[in-house]
Amino acid sequence: MPEEILPGFYRLEIPLPDSPLKSLNSYVITGSERNLIIDTGFNRDVCYNVMQKELQILNIDLTRTDFFITHLHADHFGLVERLKTPTSTIYFNRPDAEILDGWNGFEHMFSYAAHNGFPERELRNAFQQHPGKRFGTQWVPELKILQDGDILEAGEYKLLCIETPGHTLGHTCLYEADKKVFISGDHILGDITPNIQGWSDEQDMLKHYLISLDKVSSLPVDIVLPGHRSLFSNFRERIQELKRHHMSRLEEILSILGRGDRNAYGVASEMSWDIKCDSWEQFPVPQKWFATGEAIAHLRYLEENRQILRKEAVEQTVYSSIV
Repeated sequence: MPEEILPGFYRLEIPLPDSPLKSLNSYVITGSERNLIIDTGFNRDVCYNVMQKELQILNIDLTRTDFFITHLHADHFGLVERLKTPTSTIYFNRPDAEILDGWNGFEHMFSYAAHNGFPERELRNAFQQHPGKRFGTQWVPELKILQDGDILEAGEYKLLCIETPGHTLGHTCLYEADKKVFISGDHILGDITPNIQGWSDEQDMLKHYLISLDKVSSLPVDIVLPGHRSLFSNFRERIQELKRHHMSRLEEILSILGRGDRNAYGVASEMSWDIKCDSWEQFPVPQKWFATGEAIAHLRYLEENRQILRKEAVEQTVYSSIV
């Protein structure tokens, strides 16, 4: 059943089968003329059927409904393909839209991962089951680009767009100042840590993320509406917890490199992870992928801050401690 958070403002829990995230929080704001749906779920029947059932309870007419997508990941973006109508507007951010426009598959990630020590054949086989490949949108719809500082009006609410790069390059949150409501997408989650990955040398994603946390930390917020799990109210406290988490990660990586040079895959294999496996070898390949991406993001941050050195070999990149 839809959960009413504020008058005309609802949360829908859309299941994400086979995902450790379990479900997506989709938010619906009803209005006399137009409705707004914030994030949608995977492009798969189980998500679509639950979404349709919940929308019917709210008497939502999709021909009078627009969409705001916080970022490009398939669990947020994928289902909009099946929900939009010819009269729908899909609001999105420019950096993630440019990635969609220029998308040519996962090949660059395979080669980059291999250069960082990830067994390429193992990764290619696992990617056949990757949710982004299986349950993403099959086409790029026409998008209405919103930028940092734009106001999106929905029902009785005025939502300020705040660009918060880190989880993705264009991730965007929404803030309702009068009600002190912060719609955080995957930027700030209450009981799990957003995954910050780096799969390119062009961006320092952890730096982006930490700056984005500071960017929103002074906002008066009474309730946070995250993309996953429970709503929460300890906004500033949670931001500080997330910052401490990443500082601890950086210290852990420095300690690992203090024992000798490592590639990113090797660093990830020695980091501490909250997963029920006795050894790195037992990790499912998708979890190794997430772990290695997070290791790369932290290694890039340390490199940019001149705390470690990168050594470019013919086949792989390795990192070493400066001390």
